Amino acid sequence: MDKEFCSCEAYSHEQSLDQFMVGLEKRNPGEPEFHQAVKEVMSDLIPFVKENLEYSETCILERLTEPDRIISFRVTWEADDGSVRVNRGWRVQFNNSIGPYKGGLRFHPSVTQSVLKFLGFEQILKNSLTGLPMGGGKGGSNFNPKGKSDREVMRFCQAFMTELHRHIGPNTDIPAGDIGVGAREVSFLFGQYKRLANEFTGTLTGKSLEFGGSLGRTEATGYGCVYFLNHMLEHADEEISGKTIAVSGSGNVAIYAIEKATELGGKVVTASDSGGFIHDPDGIDAEKLAFIKDLKEVKRGRISEYADKYSSATFHEGRPWSIPVDIALPCATQNEINEAEAETLIKNGVKAVSEGANMPTELPGIHAFKKAKILFGPAKAANAGGVAVSGLEQSQNALRLSWSKEEVDGRLRDIMEDIHSKCVTYGEAETDDPVDYVKGANIAGFIKVAKAMNAYGTM
Repeated sequence: MDKEFCSCEAYSHEQSLDQFMVGLEKRNPGEPEFHQAVKEVMSDLIPFVKENLEYSETCILERLTEPDRIISFRVTWEADDGSVRVNRGWRVQFNNSIGPYKGGLRFHPSVTQSVLKFLGFEQILKNSLTGLPMGGGKGGSNFNPKGKSDREVMRFCQAFMTELHRHIGPNTDIPAGDIGVGAREVSFLFGQYKRLANEFTGTLTGKSLEFGGSLGRTEATGYGCVYFLNHMLEHADEEISGKTIAVSGSGNVAIYAIEKATELGGKVVTASDSGGFIHDPDGIDAEKLAFIKDLKEVKRGRISEYADKYSSATFHEGRPWSIPVDIALPCATQNEINEAEAETLIKNGVKAVSEGANMPTELPGIHAFKKAKILFGPAKAANAGGVAVSGLEQSQNALRLSWSKEEVDGRLRDIMEDIHSKCVTYGEAETDDPVDYVKGANIAGFIKVAKAMNAYGTM
């Protein structure tokens, strides 16, 4: 590497976070989401690496923040009216040091290379924390499935996989679903992969139960978020029972976070979508949650219809963080809690935040929570339940068997408990301050990957 690219000697002694970011931003211009994700992680890793020269001597941080490869391709498909449409697809294969690339596919107009690089980078550490042999990757397209017919979505997915199939495989790269890619899309994608590759292997996860999917996968990210929250609270001699909870989103993650939090005795009072949020002071019980499931998963309706159905609820524009609650579970999308909203939550008495979405809190918001000594579970730890069960789906596919929902959930509980323990090991303060779960997750996830990278040599 040239001196401009690799500043290992500098950061092993005096290089600051700002100096590291200058180099990264120069190499990756116009990618703010990626810059944000890296800065959050490097604020913990640079001091750690300075104290552990085995990493600084091999330029590990620069290597870690440079993807193995980025595949970009055109996706041409035909709409129902016969017109030809063109979108762009990507697969960011970031790091496979501890296993095949693993990460979801996102179909949404907001998808850019920057977004996918941030997600893929986070996925490296998240997958490492699970303890499963999975590397980090991410992919997707700026295609918007909303408003498209089933046949249009099918044609797009088939066109997308026609290019992607040559870059993935059960021992190379295993995509899954994400925003805009649910059971319908995964089914179309897997069907096309099977035709083109002429094999039936677990190359995608999040599949339907009829053809290799895992029980408990749909619920896993939301359940895992709440399991991690529960461990944070127990470690601080608190519990979910009796707490009032704000949840953002109304997709899979939010729905099953609401379900599990309610099971554990919490009262969830909000849910949202891109149009706004509902506030139900009486709580979203099992009957109301069933209405949301049908509304969002079957009818593909708007969350405002909840307020039309239930007189106890009101609908509001914006995001739900102005509602006074004990716990916040951001489960919608990245950067949905800014500094002002974090300060509002703190002012209103929030005790804990557990991130169900990927990077939902902006950096100033994270700093505000940490300064206020709020229990804060970062996405790479709290959001890891989904990819953990995806890894379990891979194992079931390889063994040609299917575990019961109870067995899968038991393994998920164990994984989330183990992630919490790792975060405590590397994030526990020497004072009476709460565990720094951000620091703990960053360092714990990094060590396993860095050791593997160093073992392979520096090429």
